[in-house]
Order: sequence, then C-alpha cells, then structure tokens
Amino acid sequence: FFDTGHRHWRSRLAATVDMMKELSRSSDPQEMYQVFARRMGQLFPVARHLSLSRRGLERPLYRVTRFSGWKNPVNPWSDAPDLPVHSGGMLADLVYSDQPQLVDDLELSPDDPAAAYLDGQRSLLAIPHFDGGSAPNMVILTREEVGGFPRERIPDLVLLSNLFGRATQTLVLSEALREAYQAVEFELQAITDVQKSLLPSKMPRVSGLDVAVNYQTATRAGGDYYDFFPLPNGSLGVLIADASGHGASAAVLIAVAHSIVHTRPDHPLRPGELLTHLNSHLTRLYTRPTGSFVTAFYAVIDPLHGEIAYASAGHTPPRLRRAADGVMVPLNKAQRLPLGIKADERYPEQRVPFLPGDHVVLFTDGLIEATNPAGEMFGTENIDSAPIAPAGTAAELLAGLLTHWAAFIGGSPVEDDRTIMVVKRT
Repeated sequence: FFDTGHRHWRSRLAATVDMMKELSRSSDPQEMYQVFARRMGQLFPVARHLSLSRRGLERPLYRVTRFSGWKNPVNPWSDAPDLPVHSGGMLADLVYSDQPQLVDDLELSPDDPAAAYLDGQRSLLAIPHFDGGSAPNMVILTREEVGGFPRERIPDLVLLSNLFGRATQTLVLSEALREAYQAVEFELQAITDVQKSLLPSKMPRVSGLDVAVNYQTATRAGGDYYDFFPLPNGSLGVLIADASGHGASAAVLIAVAHSIVHTRPDHPLRPGELLTHLNSHLTRLYTRPTGSFVTAFYAVIDPLHGEIAYASAGHTPPRLRRAADGVMVPLNKAQRLPLGIKADERYPEQRVPFLPGDHVVLFTDGLIEATNPAGEMFGTENIDSAPIAPAGTAAELLAGLLTHWAAFIGGSPVEDDRTIMVVKRT
C-alpha cells in the first residue's frame, strides 16, 4: 500500500476505495476508529499503539485515552474525563512537542510512567493530531525492533492519521449538532404549541357577521397574533397584531400581549382604550430593555348599527370593500406608534360605516411583503384587485384572496408569518 511505484497503483487504489467504503458506513466515531485501526493494522502492522490527550490539561499532565493492551477498550469521547491523569516522562514530552517524533532505539527509565505502556518496545513513532494549530492529541505507534519505522513512510502515516482524526472530530461535532438541533426543535415545538393554544379555537358566532381566518407562521413559532372578543352589546372585537422579529422571541412577546389583553377586568369596548392599556404595560414592563415592539389593530365591529370603530398602533391599515360600488377603503385614519415604544402614547379611534354586504380584510405584513420570483411585492394593490366574488361568504372571499396570492408569488419561499382575517356583514 505504501509503495508508490507505478506498478502498484491499482492495488493501492483498490485498498483505498475499500477502506473508504467501510469507513463511510460508520455513524459512530468509536465504530469508525475500530474500522480504521483494523484496516491500518493490515496495511502497516505495529506491535502496540496508544493515544494520548492533553486537552484541557497543563504541561506536564496528560491522559492515555487508548491502548492496544487494554482488554476492555474505552470510548475517549465519552469516558475521557474518568481516565487517570499522568504526569511527566517521555509521553508528556512527546504530546506537548506539537511535532512528529521518531525514536529508533527506545530506552526508558523504569520509573517513567510510559514504561507501563512501552515495556519491550524498541522503536517509536509519535504522530500529533492537529486542531486549531496545535496538537492536543497524539497517536503513538511502536515496534519491537530497533529502527522499525522506515522514514519514507512517515509523511503518509502522519497525513492519513490526521485526516482520520479530522473525520472523527467532524462526526462528533455532527452528532453534537444533531442533538442540539433536536433539543431546539423540541423547545420550538413546545413554544409553538403554547402559542397556538393562545389563538381562538373556533370562529366567533355573532349575529350579522361572518368571519374567516388564515394563519401561517414562517417557522414553527411566529410573531403574528389575532383574537376575537364577542361583546355584550352584540358587537365583535377583532384584534390583529405582529411582533417585531421572528421565531421564539416574537412568540414570547405575543404571549405577553395576550396575557395583558385577557387580564383586563372589563370588556374591550373602546379600541383606543385597549391599545393604550396594552402599550402602557408592554413598554413599562417588557419591551424597553429589548427594543422589541408590536404593531396592532383593534376594531369593534357593530353589525346592529352598521359601524366599525378602530384604533391602530403602527399596523398596516386593513382594507374595507364597499358592496355598493366595490370601492376599497383603507382604514388608516387612526395611525399611531407601535406598541412598546413610548409608554405614554395615546391611541385615538375612528369610526366608519359598515353596511350589509361590506367586508373588511385585516392582515399582517407577511401577506403584502411576500415577493414573486421577479422580486416584486404583493402589496395592497393586489388585495384590492383580487378576483373574488363579492357575494361569497367570508371563507370564500378569503380562499379567493389566498389563491390570488399564491399565484402571484409563484412558489417563492415565504420568509415572514402571515395572518389574514375577513369579516363580512351579512
């Protein structure tokens, strides 16, 4: 295998391919080491071999992490902290040298800690395993004859041993990354489950109104939030919000907002009062240290008197379509700062008529900021021009808008959470 002459290239290649195939089947670093040690034992037999580590130690301390003379081999990736620490002697000098070392005529003092491992051996090759520019680990190969290691083989042995060391390290890191990813996934799933439990479990039943919602997060946990408040006067409170950022941090902020809203002792009859209350608590207790904020829009829809009262905290204005002429009206007359920025911000409210057949579309920016393959945003103009049947139910109107949206983005990846709510006066 180590004879690089032209006539041996086919057999060397075959041996290399055969070993690489077997190594590639290993998913455990200990299993991979056993394959490599067996294969190298066939290609380059030695009398003994041992592995040293000084990782986490100071000179002259080191550990022996592997030894061919042990009856019960250990797994250095899991058992290293429990292995004894040795001090000084030849092995300490070798493992702290950061260089390959060749000893042709080995002689040891009986009190050298290395004697327990190298007794009877006459030649030694020390191969450092480099990591970050130094060699915290080292492999020691020995033979029982003087001058047992041909010098022309040493560069190949150093290269092969280090490449294998990097391969096992990569496998260890991959396994650690997989376990960390699984832990994060578990946590995110738990956050997602909690977040979904905060959303309404069913559509509200309010005489004179028809409601439909589509909610989709870009990741497991998201920063969008919507809620309904059937009110004692026959009206419906509709809240839609979007926390800054994405993922778990946004989901936690939304959970806080949900808690503040639902612990109010009175019914949220006045949109401006609700947003002012929510903003005051968020800013004073939660968002100021983090710089986070929430956009929100709250409306009280009164089907009996045909009116929408609303207030907005920096949220994209909903679109109100008039059944009489199909005109789209933005509900943009009460814009103020997002929640969580200024503690004493006050939120006024506006009122607009809401006539039979009218419907209002509330949404987060994940709808209008989605782009098609050409980089064009969906925008509010596409909400206005969506080919929908005005006489349809809220669910049919929502389905038509979603179909139009999906055709526009053409399969482009979605990078933000998306909530769409349609409320129609029947």
